[in-house]
Amino acid sequence: MRDSITDVPGIRVGNAQDQDKARGCTVVLCENAKTAGVDVRGGSPGTRETDLLNPVNMVQAPHAIYLSGGSAFGLAGADGVMQYLSENGIGFHLLNLVVPIVSGAVIFDLTVGDPSAYPGPAMGREACMNASQEVSMGNVGAGTGALIGWAANLNQRMKGGLGTASASRGNLVVGAIVVVNCMGNVYDPETGELLGGTLDPTGSYILDGYEEMKNKQDALSLQADPEGLTTHTTIGVVATNAILSKPMATRMAMMAHDGYARSINPSHTSGDGDTIFSVATGEVESNIDIVGSMAAEAMARAIAKAIRYADSAYGYKSYSELSKSL
Repeated sequence: MRDSITDVPGIRVGNAQDQDKARGCTVVLCENAKTAGVDVRGGSPGTRETDLLNPVNMVQAPHAIYLSGGSAFGLAGADGVMQYLSENGIGFHLLNLVVPIVSGAVIFDLTVGDPSAYPGPAMGREACMNASQEVSMGNVGAGTGALIGWAANLNQRMKGGLGTASASRGNLVVGAIVVVNCMGNVYDPETGELLGGTLDPTGSYILDGYEEMKNKQDALSLQADPEGLTTHTTIGVVATNAILSKPMATRMAMMAHDGYARSINPSHTSGDGDTIFSVATGEVESNIDIVGSMAAEAMARAIAKAIRYADSAYGYKSYSELSKSL
């Protein structure tokens, strides 16, 4: 086992990025998925092809899920994913056409690197070509420009990133992959260790993000806050080899959000676009309560790993740099 979403048979992940411009995207290829779902908990989502995942709609599952930086501009990279899939005969075969379904979501990272740069079709296609069972973490893919700790000023944030993890019992496997670009502080769900978040003005230690949020109320500065609480998001995918109906796949995505709440505080704010997609490949009998609980576990651990694997970049400290100085 790799402790990765690719421990689920048939799931592959590809990353592509431009480190100089601080932009990237991540593609989860899931062409063997039987059912899928999505659950959006944040108040400011940037998404693509989510309505078709509603249990009442016809399409049972997408052929790929696209995660990206670049805010709404970054959704353009999904066109390259569609091109790649179509060229390889992956999609719905209609008359003489192949029509892939690509769902996706984006994070806001335009304050990092080049504000005019965002993933396009070429980068989306490159991510597909890089897809394998080996998944890099940290400052890669859609995590390239990710930051955490948005409760204060821009220079008090820390480096976020991409993380993945899995949970298993017998033949049942549930995996998660996540891009952590959250407002709140991030904690290790197993030890409770504070891994990252909003730094004090000197950059020496991590403040309590929840207290910083409440301080805005005390200062009556809600309308005067130039940063606002509108530019952050955590997006991810959970996958399993369990046999799930489409409604139960949606339930898995819903339960996986518990992983956000265990590792990020605060989470699911009005300024977050927090979104989780789910896919099930339909091979192992299980119960949705087991699968959903394992999805939350894997997601919480993936969030912590994203921060542990991130490197300092673009003037923002990482967990590893800060922990060495303490």
